[in-house]
Amino acid sequence: MDPGPAGPSGPFPTPEAVLAADRRHVWHPYAPMPATVDPYLVTSAAGVRLRLADGRELVDAMSSWWAAIHGYRHPVLDAALAEQAGRMSHVMFGGLTHEPAVRLAGTLVELAPPGLEHVFLCDSGSVGVEVAVKMALQYQRGRGRPQRHRLATWRGGYHGDTFHPMSVCDPDGGMHRLWTGVLPRQIFTDPPPNGFDSVVDEGYATTLAETVSRHADTVAAVIVEPVVQGAGGMRFHHPHYLRVLREVTREHDIALIFDEIATGFGRTGTFFAAEHADVAPDVLCVGKALTGGYLSLAATLCTPQIAAGISRTGVLAHGPTFMGNPLACAVANASIGLLRAGNWPAEVARVAAGLSAGLAPLRGATGVIDVRVLGAIGVVQLDRPVDVAAATAAAVAHGVWLRPFRDLIYAMPPYLTDDADLARIAAAMGAAAAAA
Repeated sequence: MDPGPAGPSGPFPTPEAVLAADRRHVWHPYAPMPATVDPYLVTSAAGVRLRLADGRELVDAMSSWWAAIHGYRHPVLDAALAEQAGRMSHVMFGGLTHEPAVRLAGTLVELAPPGLEHVFLCDSGSVGVEVAVKMALQYQRGRGRPQRHRLATWRGGYHGDTFHPMSVCDPDGGMHRLWTGVLPRQIFTDPPPNGFDSVVDEGYATTLAETVSRHADTVAAVIVEPVVQGAGGMRFHHPHYLRVLREVTREHDIALIFDEIATGFGRTGTFFAAEHADVAPDVLCVGKALTGGYLSLAATLCTPQIAAGISRTGVLAHGPTFMGNPLACAVANASIGLLRAGNWPAEVARVAAGLSAGLAPLRGATGVIDVRVLGAIGVVQLDRPVDVAAATAAAVAHGVWLRPFRDLIYAMPPYLTDDADLARIAAAMGAAAAAA
């Protein structure tokens, strides 16, 4: 048997030794230290399947936190990575440039909503949001309005785990309540009414616009996740509310930031979720699926107007060490090329149909308060917090990897997931709901 990954003084002799070292040294996300539950040990991945050390294979219904839209070991992406590694793996972006980054920036401008012409390449989604916030604040200073230093958003959102992104995550139901009193105090409206296809609540739309207008003298930017609120609750909302925000922010010269780190690159059924509303923000954040899940990379796009305002104050003082990493940019170009060469809208629609059919029996089931599907996203909401360990074990027993949280069991599978595996995912979600 393969001895597994190398340890500090050589290979680990057994999978159990790997897990023992993991318990001693590795701090996993959203977990205590030491951990209370062992993770599952993955030894390889291909297509939509993760292979565990004990030989089991699991259909990855999470796309590795929504990023691996093409699955694993895709030959085109593997080739792009290897080819670029043969040229250069990294070069600093300060004072230097390279073709993969320039090509990627041009492609993103071409695909993004109109008017977004300038691209800042980041090394993670949370940093991309930090850059977007810095852009908005510096833009207002360049316009002679330093008092505009707050952000406005709606509740139920999630924008990352660094400090300014945490300040615009849901202040009550989110995971960052520990930092109340430390984070900047931002302006929150009620969350948008539930339902992508729901009837527009004109009262809510009016209140939303009035709230932004009332605070216009102190607000630098409004930041929201368009159409789908991700890790804050997997909630879908009507695109009309994005149009309301576009109108009121334009009226008061407030920057409008769309965080599409989770929704970009086809996940909701359009290439960017903003297309559902037919509006363009002033600043756009993308990440996660940008490289097809191969490497960490994000980008923050802005309009020439935002860039001109920033330039009045000097430079945008931000420069991650791995900004514009050539390996990541080359794989991102290949990933976007796969989308453009294929028929991703049909694939996403097929995933939506499979999830809808498979989850339909859960509607009205005991303990289930909602079942919703949009694009390649399926959500089962329970009337109680999920027992994550029990729900995960139930899904694994069905041969599926899920990562439930709060009161939600959800799936965001790779677009190439076939119909049989979609049915398996839905069955596993049902088993997880029953076990939770």
